[in-house]
Amino acid sequence: MLVLAHGAGAGMRHRSMQAIADALEKQGIGTLRFDFPFIREGRKRADPPHVAIAEIERAAAAAAGRTRLPVFVGGHSFGGRMATHAAAEGRIEPRGLVLYSFPLHAPGKPGTARASHLAAIRRPMLFVSGTRDALAERELLEGVVGALPGATIHWLDTADHGYRVRRRERASAEEVFDELARATREFVGRLC
Repeated sequence: MLVLAHGAGAGMRHRSMQAIADALEKQGIGTLRFDFPFIREGRKRADPPHVAIAEIERAAAAAAGRTRLPVFVGGHSFGGRMATHAAAEGRIEPRGLVLYSFPLHAPGKPGTARASHLAAIRRPMLFVSGTRDALAERELLEGVVGALPGATIHWLDTADHGYRVRRRERASAEEVFDELARATREFVGRLC
C-alpha cells in the first residue's frame, strides 16, 4: 500500500496522479490518494508545511488502519517532499518512502537546501526522477541520494517533472508510467 500525495499544482484526480495509480495497480501496489486542504478548499497556493505534514500523517494512519499490508508513503513533487518532512520529524513510520519527481530546487535555481532534512530519515527511499526534470538537476540529486544510506534513484529517460517524455529520443520502448511502477515494485519487493 502506497499513500500517494499529490503535487502543488493539481489534486489527486489529476491525470498524472491517475496514471501513476493505474500503473502501480498493474504491479499489485494499491494506493491511498487524498487531497491536501488547499485543493479541497479551491485555493491555488499550496498549504504551509505544517498543514501538509499533518495531512500526510492522517493519511498514513488511515492506510495503516485499513490494511495489513506494509505501508509506504510518498508522492509526486510537493507531496513527496512533505512526506519526507513527516518522516524526518518522526510523524510517520512507513516501511519506505517513494518520491516521484522530488523537487530538489526551484527551476533555474540549482541547490540542495530542500534536501537538508533527508539525512534524519532512517527509512529506505526511492527517488524516481526524469532526466529532464527542471526541479532536480541530475548531478545534484545524485549527490544528495548518494549520501543517504538506503536511498536509490531510478532515472526515467527523457522525462520531465510531470513525466512527459520525448518519444523520439527515448531509448526505452516501455511507457514511462509502466517503468515508474516497475521501479517501485522492485523497490517494494526488496523491502517486503
